[in-house]
Amino acid sequence: MDHVEIFKALSNKTRLQILNWLKEPELNFPEQKQHAGFDHGVCVGQIQLKAGLTQSTVSEYLVILQRAGLVKSTRVGQWTYYQRNEEAFEILSQMIRAEI
Repeated sequence: MDHVEIFKALSNKTRLQILNWLKEPELNFPEQKQHAGFDHGVCVGQIQLKAGLTQSTVSEYLVILQRAGLVKSTRVGQWTYYQRNEEAFEILSQMIRAEI
């Protein structure tokens, strides 16, 4: 884990919101529950709708979060789904307690 990349990824309000939304996908993306469920995470289209940003901006934000190791993606057909990487958050939490 590159600590600088993680903190850069966390330095944007919308990216923080996305991570918060992905923490409780059933609560934050009820529309998806009716159609696809959450086995693979949350569809990028649902994140885009909630964020109110362009698809390219949301995709860029998700790539940054993924590069930092904070989210994982799964491709199913033409759709890409994202979910938090909870293991990375545990490692980050331990690192903050130990080093900062």
